[in-house]
Amino acid sequence: MTERDAVSLEDVRRVAELAQLELSSDEETRMQRDLSAILGYVQQLNELDTAKVEPLAQIAALLHGAERENASLREDEVRASLERKRVMASAPVADESYFKVPKVIER
Repeated sequence: MTERDAVSLEDVRRVAELAQLELSSDEETRMQRDLSAILGYVQQLNELDTAKVEPLAQIAALLHGAERENASLREDEVRASLERKRVMASAPVADESYFKVPKVIER
C-alpha cells in the first residue's frame, strides 16, 4: 500500500461519525494506522491468483456431495438452554420477556 492509498484522518473521522463514535486524537491516530494496515492486508490478498478458485457464497455448497464426508462439522444435538427467569434476573433492566435497552439512534 502506498502512502497515497493510506487512510486519511478525514476518512477516520467520517467512519467514526457513521459509527457514532467519539475518538480522541490518540485514538484517531491509532485507528488511522490500524485501518491502513487492514487495507494493506486486503491489497495483499487481492494480489493472489484466484483464477482457478470457484466462487463460493455459502459453505453449504461444499457440504453436498463427496466433500461432506470430509467436513469436520459437529452433529446437531438438543441441549438444555438457560432458564428464562434466571437470565432475566441478571439483566440490568427487563420486563417479563425482553431486555430493555436505551434508544441509541438519535438522528
